[in-house]
Amino acid sequence: MDPIAPADAAQVVSVAPATAPATSARARFGPVGLVLAGGISVQFGAAVAVWLMPRVGALGVVSLRLLVAAAVLLVVCRPKVRGLSRADWGTVLIFGVAMAAMNGLFYQAADRIPLGAAVTLEVLGPLALSVFASRRLSSVLWAGIALCGVALLSGGGFGGLDPVGAAFALGAGAMWAAYIVFSARTGARFPRADGLALAMGVAAVLMLPLGIADAGAKLLVPSTILLGAAVALMSSVLPYTLEMLALRRLPNSVFAVLMSLEPAIAALAGFLVLHQALSAVDALAISLVIVASMGAVRSQVTGK
Repeated sequence: MDPIAPADAAQVVSVAPATAPATSARARFGPVGLVLAGGISVQFGAAVAVWLMPRVGALGVVSLRLLVAAAVLLVVCRPKVRGLSRADWGTVLIFGVAMAAMNGLFYQAADRIPLGAAVTLEVLGPLALSVFASRRLSSVLWAGIALCGVALLSGGGFGGLDPVGAAFALGAGAMWAAYIVFSARTGARFPRADGLALAMGVAAVLMLPLGIADAGAKLLVPSTILLGAAVALMSSVLPYTLEMLALRRLPNSVFAVLMSLEPAIAALAGFLVLHQALSAVDALAISLVIVASMGAVRSQVTGK
């Protein structure tokens, strides 16, 4: 840091009272904005994936999405692989496995059960993480309200769902919780998005054989590649980067409850892109989730 001359120091002191509140507000709510932007990107990317799935299947979409995302991140970040410790590589590998499993399991669930129910069951993973990770009783309250919201989004229960599809969705939720934990650890160990780029490469390598087995030469159709690239940028590159940046300044518990906004954002994307109407129950569910997320953020900011 450059030294401050006496005149400059006086100027800093004179303007500090006026600028400090704005700086403090940005520091508090900036990570929240990153999470929300990532959620919007990933859910509108999922709407694009709906158009792609009939062409290459669920595993084909996942493998194409991760492959394109890995290529973009590796080219842009050019992460260093020399000098990394065993712990660094271990964190990257686990993060990559969690990322691949989260995506693969979710698309398998969406192939068997309604998308709303799949997202609702998946969100239970981050909600559980928010309760276990936080030391505040208020987090249990906000997580409970959010849970009521996502339960309403399920359409009144899960009794009639394909049990295999429901199990895939719950597994995706568990991997989502692991993704949150290891995204934060990777962000702390690596500069910029280098760790994310390496982990994305791991996830792509794990999923590509499954995608080839599921879709074969269909993955090479130009229009399919273009749609896959759009899904990769919207559902992987942009949101994962924003989330990793947010997790450097946001506790896991608050981030996990913010993830309960995903069903609400998905409903909005479905309405705008896929013309899926919202019922009164859906609107109530979205309101509960938003209130819970706002409450969690306010609790973290105020410390109450």
